[in-house]
Amino acid sequence: MQYKDYYAILGVDKNASQDDIKKAYRKLAKQYHPDVNKNDKASEAKFKDIGEAYEVLGDTEKRKKYDMFGAQAQFRNGYDFDPSQYGFNGGNVRYEYAGSGDHSDFFNMFFSDAFDLSSLFGAGRGGRTTRVYESGDLSDLFGQSSGGARTTRVRNGQDIEAEIELTPEEGAAGIEKRISLQTESGTRSLNFKVPAGVADGETIRLKGQGHSGTGGGKNGDLRMTVRMKPGRYTLKGSELLLDIDVYPWSAALGDKLTVDTLDGRIAVKIPAGVQTGSRIRVAGKGYPFRSGKRGDLYLTVRIVNPAHLTAEQKKLYERLRETMK
Repeated sequence: MQYKDYYAILGVDKNASQDDIKKAYRKLAKQYHPDVNKNDKASEAKFKDIGEAYEVLGDTEKRKKYDMFGAQAQFRNGYDFDPSQYGFNGGNVRYEYAGSGDHSDFFNMFFSDAFDLSSLFGAGRGGRTTRVYESGDLSDLFGQSSGGARTTRVRNGQDIEAEIELTPEEGAAGIEKRISLQTESGTRSLNFKVPAGVADGETIRLKGQGHSGTGGGKNGDLRMTVRMKPGRYTLKGSELLLDIDVYPWSAALGDKLTVDTLDGRIAVKIPAGVQTGSRIRVAGKGYPFRSGKRGDLYLTVRIVNPAHLTAEQKKLYERLRETMK
């Protein structure tokens, strides 16, 4: 089988922080996501490797075990791997594949019940198979289970982390969204409700919608980070920003315009002499957060001319031009 260098797959150093690992995963997952690279088998395989690498390196206990294993010899990513060639008591090593799902053979050998890890470190006893399903306790790695019993441990599924983009209008109203997830069993789609008033950077958690647990373990969660993108409005903190077009005569003389807000249409007074780029504040019409906090709406003036002028309008403009000389 092939050895998997999860650090190389994510493009991070072996001393990288958990935060750096998460950032690298998010960047690569977005780049190679099946929705972006439809019918691209190479990208699909890369996406699968990226997810597997993060499942290991994103979990501190799995990463600890993986690092301990990798320190025993200089393995190279993609090269054929045989533990017995490196003095790992190969005579007691047994492979018991029961179905790889969406993981590589290497992952299933190392983290599932397919491999006697105690034998790998030369501590197996009497050819017993100690099966470790759960991250955390390293005692079973070194053959310290007692009484000849087979140790079966529950392993909870990993969380899935994703990002969703919403416009301020969608976030304020609360809408139903659909997301595609890459799990060990393949790609699946999920509908979920976005709570009204969700904030930029807030995490929406869907319990039990992550990777599946084994041995009776709980499923992981789906954790989606909200990213606000401009729609009709742009969100800046608690403020909503909106451009409005104003004709020259309304800007010069002052006027009233009807403007759409999140709460419906309102009349807004345009002060006489307003200039392009001027901002008009509408108090209490900003983004309505779930906490009850609400900012203001700021209208940015953009003076525009009619695309087509009538003969009378042209004459008026000509007279106006003459008065400016």
